[in-house]
Amino acid sequence: MDLWTAVQSFILGVVEGITEFLPISSTGHQIIVADLIDFSGERAMAFNIIIQLGAILAVVWQFRRKIIEVVVGLPREAEAQRFTANLLVAFLPAVILGVSFADLIHQYLFNPITVAAALIVGGVIMLWAERREHVIHAESVDDMTWKDALKVGFAQCLAMIPGTSRSGATIIGGLLFGLSRKAATEFSFFLAMPTMVGAAVFSGYKYRELFLPADLPVFAIGFVTSFIFAMIAVRALLKFIGSHSYAVFAWYRIGFGLLILATWQLHLIDWSTAQG
Repeated sequence: MDLWTAVQSFILGVVEGITEFLPISSTGHQIIVADLIDFSGERAMAFNIIIQLGAILAVVWQFRRKIIEVVVGLPREAEAQRFTANLLVAFLPAVILGVSFADLIHQYLFNPITVAAALIVGGVIMLWAERREHVIHAESVDDMTWKDALKVGFAQCLAMIPGTSRSGATIIGGLLFGLSRKAATEFSFFLAMPTMVGAAVFSGYKYRELFLPADLPVFAIGFVTSFIFAMIAVRALLKFIGSHSYAVFAWYRIGFGLLILATWQLHLIDWSTAQG
């Protein structure tokens, strides 16, 4: 492993860790940054699976107490059983649609122009969702019904379009469906666990021949970096939502999307031929 490859691994690990759980699209940022630093091909596909696992491990660690409580209480406590059932219900739409359309989406939509458009549209929707009157019927994740969970699960499917943001779709969807900002954010984190692990296992098996022993140092740098920066981002976001709205992320999305389109229109960067 040469120095530049190590630097590329570190950069993409930072990008994944910071953006995975913020509503600004980790996939979109990975596509843009990977193209800018020329990190692509089969190694990049395997690498992305590894760094996503690093990010999800950070969330597992952050919510380890809640996870342990649910696991221990699952055999006899109705609250733990309801929470688990809600996660399964919310997880199912992504499984069905993901398995059915993942290849087509990756083939036709994984490019910076799609990312830019999705960032802008998502930002506008986010601003609208924050400014409308909130009618809250679930203050915490334990107050959610299976219908709430199913709605959030369908909202998560929008994140199959790169640039939409999985966390953005689930959080804003949750707000629109009557969850408090805290409940929507925390349920988004919990839903990320089975969704991202499932996607990583599916992709890992599908592309298992891409995992080569020689790439282990590259994967290790990305994994550890992603874990550390995801932990920082998750804790910062949970603190941030206590007294702020998601408007700042909406404006960031719109600005970043417009910047991508501007560089493309002015021919500063030929985004139209870039692929994730």
